[in-house]
Amino acid sequence: MSEIRLAAETRSEFGKGAARRARRAGFVPGVVYGHGHAPVHLNLPGHDLMMALKTPNALLVVPIDGKDEYVLPKAVQREAIKRTIEHVDLLLVKRGEKVTVEVPVHTEGELAPGGNLLEHVLQALPIEAEATHLPEAVTVSVEGLEAGAAIHAKDIVLPAGVSLAVEADAVVLQVIAAQAAPAEEAEEAAEGAEA
Repeated sequence: MSEIRLAAETRSEFGKGAARRARRAGFVPGVVYGHGHAPVHLNLPGHDLMMALKTPNALLVVPIDGKDEYVLPKAVQREAIKRTIEHVDLLLVKRGEKVTVEVPVHTEGELAPGGNLLEHVLQALPIEAEATHLPEAVTVSVEGLEAGAAIHAKDIVLPAGVSLAVEADAVVLQVIAAQAAPAEEAEEAAEGAEA
């Protein structure tokens, strides 16, 4: 995963009024936590932050006290209607440090014929990896799977240096048989009663 640089500014004003002024100026208020340091309050460029957060578990580089630091988004608060970013909590990480994050599960291939349905039991897979080498997603092949088949966390091939942060037997995907429509079931029941 590549690093995304953001030109953040340290902020000294706090409260709703200061946050509103920052948002009007195109910034998003944020706080950086971690490694026993006192929280650092920042104003981050709104558009650049929004674009960076389109990548899951984006590794951001922000200047703190004149030094570039790595941070991961921990919590993003959005406005309810417009979905604009209102505030972001960032976690300070170091190169080589292992972190636990969730990565999206993508599928490829076609299920066996017969109208089967694929259920995503886990939309995201919890993993542990080095903070500077987080995968954007994991891809799972569902080619030819039939009803009743399940893919467990232990069945997913992970990139080098990545380990599961969930039970190995946890079901990630399962194939279920398509349900018959209620009208068809009623007709079948009526035909069975006549026989």
